[in-house]
Amino acid sequence: MDVLLSAIMTIVGLVMLCFGGNWLVSGGISIAKKFRISNLVIGMTIVAYGTSTPELAASVAAAGEHGAIILGNIIGSNIANVGMVIGVAAMIVPIAVSKSLLRKEIPIMLAVSFLLVLISIDGELTQYDGMLLLAGLGVFAFYTIKDAMKNREQKDENPIPEKNNVYLKAIGLIGIGITLLYVGAILTVDNAVILAKEFGLSEKIIGLTVIAIGTSLPELITSLIAIKKGQNDIGVGNIVGSNVYNILMIMGVGAALGGVMISPDVYLDYAVMIIFSISLFIALKTGVINRVMGVCLASGYVAYLIVMFFN
Repeated sequence: MDVLLSAIMTIVGLVMLCFGGNWLVSGGISIAKKFRISNLVIGMTIVAYGTSTPELAASVAAAGEHGAIILGNIIGSNIANVGMVIGVAAMIVPIAVSKSLLRKEIPIMLAVSFLLVLISIDGELTQYDGMLLLAGLGVFAFYTIKDAMKNREQKDENPIPEKNNVYLKAIGLIGIGITLLYVGAILTVDNAVILAKEFGLSEKIIGLTVIAIGTSLPELITSLIAIKKGQNDIGVGNIVGSNVYNILMIMGVGAALGGVMISPDVYLDYAVMIIFSISLFIALKTGVINRVMGVCLASGYVAYLIVMFFN
């Protein structure tokens, strides 16, 4: 009976994620138009922050006693974001994005990933490491805002008058979307963990797979909806931004609250995370992520999951 209830609540959570992702993207597009901010920046800020709230909630809940879940959640989510989200999205429709991603954002994502590996060498992410990551988050936020203001898009010379309530509606959609994503992800993750434990999965596996996939569902739903609407920069910007926030914000908060021990076998997962990030960079250098590349990314992610389960 408990298993059946958990399965039902997991489905309810997924439905909430679908609606939340749709409303978050719609609100973000409206805000981008009002403030003349590019869709890429909106994807990397409002949308990325919103879809990262499940990872943050899961990490705060696991802080202290369950450091393995925090680390597994973050690494697993970053791998899933590229392999599962971008891979599945590209299989549905080829993705073309701004060249800015190649010049700035993806290199930042790679640099942040290497920083996480570097501060893990001593076998522990201390509270000081957590504060270092949070300081990096502040620098990244400042850079993003400054860049957004510098590159604001030109106004239309003959703009169509907009009613104020349109913008209030956009803000409302973003708020409701984030709330639904948060609650939906909690329902999905909590109940998925119950189901996973029924099959005897370890805490590390739960963090790297079940929780990582569960907390990446908002990115998956949101990016698929954005790309389907032709807003590729929001869809891909959401993934790149989320991967940066996962390390700087969520790992930073998790480590600052109680520190996280690093086991030797986690370096393999670090390597996979970086390989997927480099793969995304290489795929985008061609100008478009086509269906073949999408199949390769998704297949690589499935292969990673299979290896994780058998190990």
